[in-house]
Amino acid sequence: MPFPSPIFVAGTGRSGTSRIADIIGEHPLIHRIPMETRFLIDPGGLRDLADALTDRYDPTVGEDALHRLSDFLTVRVPGRRDDRGKTVPELVGERRYRDAVQQLWPQLIAYTYDEPAPAEGFGNADRPTGPFEPLSRRRVLPRYFSDRGELLGILRGLIDTMFGGAAADAGKPTWCEKTPFNLLCMEFLWELVPEATIVHIKRHPVSVLASHLAQPWAPPTVDGALAYLKPVYHRWLTWKNTVDLTGRRYIELKAEDLAADWPGQRRALFERLDVDDFATPSTFQSHKLTNRNDEFDDETREFIEEALGKVIPAMGYE
Repeated sequence: MPFPSPIFVAGTGRSGTSRIADIIGEHPLIHRIPMETRFLIDPGGLRDLADALTDRYDPTVGEDALHRLSDFLTVRVPGRRDDRGKTVPELVGERRYRDAVQQLWPQLIAYTYDEPAPAEGFGNADRPTGPFEPLSRRRVLPRYFSDRGELLGILRGLIDTMFGGAAADAGKPTWCEKTPFNLLCMEFLWELVPEATIVHIKRHPVSVLASHLAQPWAPPTVDGALAYLKPVYHRWLTWKNTVDLTGRRYIELKAEDLAADWPGQRRALFERLDVDDFATPSTFQSHKLTNRNDEFDDETREFIEEALGKVIPAMGYE
């Protein structure tokens, strides 16, 4: 079989995204980037930059986007560790990461200059307040890309260097990146990596909500979890109903189906990813998907199902 395309894993969160990414990454031809990199789609990341230097361009918007991306790539990403204590630069190669980020800026910047810094404290325009007061601040004029494809090519180069390099280090020809809200950014991801396959894994929305209640980062009440999840489902379903996904490299899976027939479903998944079947150490197991089925009493479950309205059948569940 030919080498598989890069893969993005998507979902609502708590739907099996980590497990399916682990499974895909256990295949001999696919390297999983071992943590959510975040800088592709999060605020201040590549998606915001692509809009700021094209459709939304003006010098101020562009400079702000570059400033936020610089903070993201040089402060936030290197400072965030996963549950094993690793950072994204460590996982893709620290030297590779630093070099890729450093080489990015000259491709995005048209001009730099120093602007006199306004005085603070009791100083005035021509007199600093003290010996450590900066006299100027660095300003950056971003490039304007009338051809969005040119900018996306530059950003794609960053991804190829980091993710492709990490895959090569692992002895594999391609990679898999998982961030749940890839679910809401598919158009951008296909712009960035046109040949990518997006694997969307679903789980019954009531089970997803129950699992959110157990997470320290999610709202701790049913009402809060509904307020968090309903817009995610509605945004996804609204977008999906406006596009034709049949011509895209898109795979939609149910976690429950994977658990019910793991060997057959695994074989079908790898076939759709253009790789041979492989018996991965990780699997989907029904008891782990149903362990929260008794989380709610009948009245609460009825309230949740009513609140989710058409979401449950629209996601393919009863």
